[in-house]
Amino acid sequence: MITVCFNSQATIEDTLKSVATQTYADVEHIIVDGGSSDDTMAIVNSHRGHLASVISEPDRGVYDAMNKGIALSSGDVVGFLNADDIYADPTSLESVAQAFEAPGVEACYADLVYVDKQDMSKIVRYWQSKEYRYGMCRTGWMPAHPTFFVRRHVYEKFGTFDLQYRLQSDFELTMRLLEVHRIKSVYIPRILVKMRTGGMSNNSYSNVLEGNLEAYRACQKHGMGVTPLFILRKICSRLPQFFARPPISQKKDLEQKDV
Repeated sequence: MITVCFNSQATIEDTLKSVATQTYADVEHIIVDGGSSDDTMAIVNSHRGHLASVISEPDRGVYDAMNKGIALSSGDVVGFLNADDIYADPTSLESVAQAFEAPGVEACYADLVYVDKQDMSKIVRYWQSKEYRYGMCRTGWMPAHPTFFVRRHVYEKFGTFDLQYRLQSDFELTMRLLEVHRIKSVYIPRILVKMRTGGMSNNSYSNVLEGNLEAYRACQKHGMGVTPLFILRKICSRLPQFFARPPISQKKDLEQKDV
């Protein structure tokens, strides 16, 4: 489990506690800090007993930091939890471990909810995924990256995040693994992560546009045969997430199991 952070003093403790309280105990939690100037590292250091590895140094952005985390990891499965996100409940990683028990599974992913920055019980967007079928990434689909877990040997064989994509390297990575290299994935039909709004790729209209242009270029690079219409389809595919809401049963669980 890798968490990258930079000046995250307001949220990093929630993330650390979320991982530390998982019922699945065999977790290697790695922190990659970009050289924070606030109290982020003081908070991280107060939780060192639950952490496998910590580094703090300048980097070339979030995806460079994630690549550093992959290089530091020694576990069989690698996942990422952002410094302002938490797991939906203490059994989240147990669900991931169960998914990898199926023969030949190389990756898994699940659903995600975006929540209000100040009130994590308030859901503002619901990213419900579905079983992957070849060709879906060409329409702009991707699994929610904070729910995407991959066997480490897949990264060793097919590569990590491509730093030429500043905002959508996660799209390029998931597309490359699923569409180009056809790794075997499993969908977990449950909410795995609660993500605060305001992430790098969607915190401004210019970033939304730049990110979708990056995704288009990534499709072209890998010979996906998309046209510029891909950009519009990708943007439009996200709109239902703002109106959909989790099933009542899952919503009640989320409200009861906040960190």
